Amino acid sequence: MAYSEAAKNATRRYITKTYDRLELQLKKGTKKIYRKHANKQDMSLNAYIISLIEKDMEEKK
Repeated sequence: MAYSEAAKNATRRYITKTYDRLELQLKKGTKKIYRKHANKQDMSLNAYIISLIEKDMEEKK
């Protein structure tokens, strides 16, 4: 079954309402290296970055 335009719009609205976005600027090639490292931890790059920030925040309490 094809993904309808209505479903795409609903998903986009949900994501916009539920999540904040953060843009990172990286030197060419580093994203691939970071993603590879995150995958070795069995995490997505997004999840890995969040876990590092949360760990740092917890340590600084």
